[in-house]
Amino acid sequence: MAGHRRSWAAVTAMAAGAVLVLTGCGEGDGPARDAASAVESAASRAGDAVSSATAEAGRRFDDIAGGVDVKRDVTLGRPTTDRDGRTTVEVTVRNTADSAKTFAVQVIFNDGKGDLLDTVVTTVRDVPAGAERSATARSNRDLGGDVKAELGRAVRY
Repeated sequence: MAGHRRSWAAVTAMAAGAVLVLTGCGEGDGPARDAASAVESAASRAGDAVSSATAEAGRRFDDIAGGVDVKRDVTLGRPTTDRDGRTTVEVTVRNTADSAKTFAVQVIFNDGKGDLLDTVVTTVRDVPAGAERSATARSNRDLGGDVKAELGRAVRY
């Protein structure tokens, strides 16, 4: 099934192209207008989902008081697809502090062209001083296609 999935960016691009084609088909009401409306709605929902995930990630970091930027202490594995079709990536944090700390790590999922598909924040709790711990970041939905993961923000608190 993985070969049949398309990334949200590709679906959005196809939807936008279909809107251009379908809206040029004629005036007034009818099947072409109904189809154009449905395609516009689908493209809007895909964009809204990414906007919503981005806003939620921002809120999660805004709620952290006294955090320290620790991007240098975080590594990401290779993205894979789980059995539910979601993209996952292993997040490993290294605690260089003198006491146990919690980490909030933003993972950004992009397509092969670098277009944003999704973003999530993964929390790695109670990492002992001087230790490493891993967690899994999981996309909010099926992303499909060639997905890359990059580190957004990372805060230790």
